[in-house]
Amino acid sequence: MPCKDEIRREVWGILEERGIARFPRPIRGRIPNFAGAEKAAKRMTAQKEFENAEVIKVNPDSPQIPVRRFALASGKLLVMPTPRLRKGFMLLDPGRIPREALAKASTLRGAFKYGRMCSLRELPRVDLIVVGSVAVSKDGVRIGKGGGYSEIEYGIIRELELIDEETPVFTSIHDLQIVDSAPKEEHDLVIDCIFTPRRTFKIKRKHSQPKGILWERLTDRQLREMPILLELRKILK
Repeated sequence: MPCKDEIRREVWGILEERGIARFPRPIRGRIPNFAGAEKAAKRMTAQKEFENAEVIKVNPDSPQIPVRRFALASGKLLVMPTPRLRKGFMLLDPGRIPREALAKASTLRGAFKYGRMCSLRELPRVDLIVVGSVAVSKDGVRIGKGGGYSEIEYGIIRELELIDEETPVFTSIHDLQIVDSAPKEEHDLVIDCIFTPRRTFKIKRKHSQPKGILWERLTDRQLREMPILLELRKILK
């Protein structure tokens, strides 16, 4: 089985070679934006988990802009982490955003304008989690860009008991980002449903989700760069 870095390099290369990659470029080192992201997002909105969710946590990356836009347009409360979690989480309430500004609010810059920073004690219970991915295996193992931010975000919310093992985790990717297999580590997120421009791929979960933050694996640098982790530690004491 190839290692995670090999899978990342292969997927980034294929998306570039076949003209699937979209702005921002280069896609290497990023959650890659892709042609058809809007179609993949629309497939997601048709799921009962999306329709029934009142609060959705969505990553801040470009390919999930349409997911965030559809969520806000559907009246969902949006929990959005700031890039690299340096400033924690933002909360976007569509009831407080002008209708004509919802598309702008779904972008990263717009989220900072129309959302508000949210302390951990203010975070609501989350009904659905949407993550970006570099690759996902056919049994649901997710590979991100390598920074571990989605796992840390998940771990924080899990530690706060605002999600549990049954909270669905969705991702929107291109079909070329689905791989046959990927190595699974203790901290890795598991995807319940993949949405691509061409299909909906429901996964029968074989692996458990991470139970929370793996504190022993965090470095001093991560703790410095993500003060929200120190906030969490105080809450959990």
